[in-house]
Amino acid sequence: MPTVVIADPSLVLLVGAAGSGKSTLANRLFAPDEIVSSDALRAVVSGDENDQTVSGVAFRILHRTVDRRLAAGRLIVVDATNAVATVRRPLLVRARVYGVPTTAIVLDIDADIVRAQNAARPRIVAPEVVDRHLAAIRETVDRDRLQAEGVDQVVVVRDPVEAAALVVDRRASRA
Repeated sequence: MPTVVIADPSLVLLVGAAGSGKSTLANRLFAPDEIVSSDALRAVVSGDENDQTVSGVAFRILHRTVDRRLAAGRLIVVDATNAVATVRRPLLVRARVYGVPTTAIVLDIDADIVRAQNAARPRIVAPEVVDRHLAAIRETVDRDRLQAEGVDQVVVVRDPVEAAALVVDRRASRA
């Protein structure tokens, strides 16, 4: 069973296409109050997780939540696609401001599996959007972008079986 050592407090970024299993992984490994989800925040703001027109508001709330948790010395897990650097950058800046380490758990799952998982969900994301996510994540992993952006620890998970077996070992760390 693969084990990931995560400092507590820290910022954990889940990185993966829609349908890759990020929320399932987050809900299995972390307490509900430790997870901030862009989908859940869109639902709070508009009543619809798919309503991209409220993403700006949802991400402002997400960033405030990250700030509050990190300021309080608490671990925070960001459940969003986090597929591109422009989305990750403000989160990584916050971690640096608060002096906490960062971990990215990348769900680099086979495209056919992700597409099938997405199609089986109650809330299906458009296939062309999933394909854009997959391409961005592939490029991010292939070019070691996360390390270049300053992520302290990058864990790449390649299949759902590996994701289901992943275990987190928290280590107390004071910034």
